[in-house]
Amino acid sequence: MAHSKALLVLENFIGGKFVPCSSYIDSYNPSTGDVYCRVPDSGKEEVEAAVKSAKAAFPIWSSKSPLERSQILNKLADLIEHDLEAFAQAESKDQGKTITFARTVDIPRAVYNFRFFASSILHHTTECTEMATMGCMHYTSRAPVGVAGLISPWNLPLYLLTWKIAPAIACGNTVVAKPSEMTSVTAWMMCKLLEKAGVPHGVVNIVFGTGTKAGEALTCHPDVPLISFTGSTLTAQRITEKSAPYCKRLSLELGGKNPAIIFDDADLTQCIPTTLRSSFANQGEICLCTSRIFVQRGIYSEFLKRFVAEAKKWKVGNPSDPTVDVGALISKEHLEKVRSYVKKAQAEGARVLCGEGVDSLALPTGNQKGYFMLPTVIAEVKDESCCMQEEIFGPVTCVVAFDTEEEVIERANSVKYGLAATVWSSNVGRVHRVAQRLQAGLVWTNCWLVRDLNLPFGGMKASGIGREGAKDSYEFFTEVKTITIKH
Repeated sequence: MAHSKALLVLENFIGGKFVPCSSYIDSYNPSTGDVYCRVPDSGKEEVEAAVKSAKAAFPIWSSKSPLERSQILNKLADLIEHDLEAFAQAESKDQGKTITFARTVDIPRAVYNFRFFASSILHHTTECTEMATMGCMHYTSRAPVGVAGLISPWNLPLYLLTWKIAPAIACGNTVVAKPSEMTSVTAWMMCKLLEKAGVPHGVVNIVFGTGTKAGEALTCHPDVPLISFTGSTLTAQRITEKSAPYCKRLSLELGGKNPAIIFDDADLTQCIPTTLRSSFANQGEICLCTSRIFVQRGIYSEFLKRFVAEAKKWKVGNPSDPTVDVGALISKEHLEKVRSYVKKAQAEGARVLCGEGVDSLALPTGNQKGYFMLPTVIAEVKDESCCMQEEIFGPVTCVVAFDTEEEVIERANSVKYGLAATVWSSNVGRVHRVAQRLQAGLVWTNCWLVRDLNLPFGGMKASGIGREGAKDSYEFFTEVKTITIKH
């Protein structure tokens, strides 16, 4: 297809240089449906060059002191923060998310990821034990592993890419990263700042392209001992299979089908606005979003009435408009997939109370071909419905009633996922009891998405393997050794 000269063309970043690729793929602006840039369609050859460059840079980078690495990470954070507005504009245009979300969430968090690991890397201690009767002492030492393969998704592009790059390089590893081919622009922009920040050539290499080509080449590369992946459970199964012959260390942060449990003593003035956010923030394209809302029968009809009335107030439209609450979904295919779940729910006899197929969506002239969808609330869905079992990853949430604590715990746990949950109640004992019994790596009570990066982040069951956070990421990105000295 013919392209106008104004199209942005990205290049891979290997060994501190931008390198053109032999073939490219189109990346779309989700809010207009137009091709917006061209992304390298990298494969084995490009990954090979990037791994070679990362391997060559490893001896020098790994021998730097944590303080030296920390200073470089802080400098990179400052440079991204200095260009925050340009990064936010690019993220919004590339991903479809609102400019407000990119400005207040994505880019500030990307900056903070570098600052956080720049600090935490200075504060780890190792263990030491003594066996006086044997005349022995033991201690542990930790060392970087080598080249880390990092594969990040399209929903929070720079936010989740830096959440991997920062701990990997803070620990002294070098990296080959592959962002999603649908949202590669902010990663490419960050590459332009690496040299100025003092990152030596080859420490951070970014190879653009698809999972099936570039991602697979990285996963199967014998010189990449670590793979950290955030994305779908299906892709993770493939990564696990492909990496199995090489005994790689895997960190997998996958999907969720996250419940909100709202007891009849919940403070609805807090609960309703927060549950709207947890359902529809970033178009519902966050692995931590709420997609099953269990409401105790005594307050069910009141909750539903107020929740739907508020959901209808969320403004859908041009992501660059600061008053818009919901931007565009990532792609035409993804929009169709999300819509198909709503159709299935209707076919099963559920009630769609607002949004898709119920209310009309008026879009500005330039956005008629964009991938937009209204916040959609579905009631009277059966627990075994695909809408209650599968991750939809869009602005769709299901609301159902429950009677007892025992019953709702069982129903909340009856999915294959176990990433996050929220509990709403003013009874402290109940909050602790329920949190203990939910099969989820994260439980928020009377709030949502309040994060302390020191603590473990990750899921149970099909939501992943391993955890990320100050201590967990440090342990993942280092190799531990126990040394015994007899004196």
